[in-house]
Amino acid sequence: MTTITLEIPEELAVRLDPLRDRLPELLSQLLDSASAEKKFMLSGTAMTHPVFLELIDFLSARPTVKQVLTHKVSATVQERLEELLDKNREEGLTAAEEEELDAYRLVNHVMILLKARARVAASSPQSSLP
Repeated sequence: MTTITLEIPEELAVRLDPLRDRLPELLSQLLDSASAEKKFMLSGTAMTHPVFLELIDFLSARPTVKQVLTHKVSATVQERLEELLDKNREEGLTAAEEEELDAYRLVNHVMILLKARARVAASSPQSSLP
C-alpha cells in the first residue's frame, strides 16, 4: 500500500472526510470510468458497437420505468461480454478487445444510472408504473 499526500481546498477536505475509508475504491472507480469515457470519445468504432446500438434501440423506444428496471442485454451481447471477461482473466486482451470491454463497462455504467433514476421515479408518490 502506498501513501499519497495531497494539498486540497479545505471545503473539499470536509466533503471527503466521511468517505475516507472508501477513497481508494472511489478513486479506482473514477479512473476506470474516466479511462472508459476517454476511449469511448476517441474511438469512432465504439459508437457502432452492438452493445451501444442495443442501448440506443432500447432508449429510442421510450421505455417505461418498469422496462428500464427490468432491462437486460441480449443473449448475444451477454455471451460476448462473458467471452471477453474469461479471456481477460486467462490470457489478457488485445487493445481492440480491451476497447470493446470498455464499451461494455460504459454501457453498464449508463444502465446503472438509468436504473437508479428509475427506482427513484418508481418510489415517487406520483409514479404511475405501467
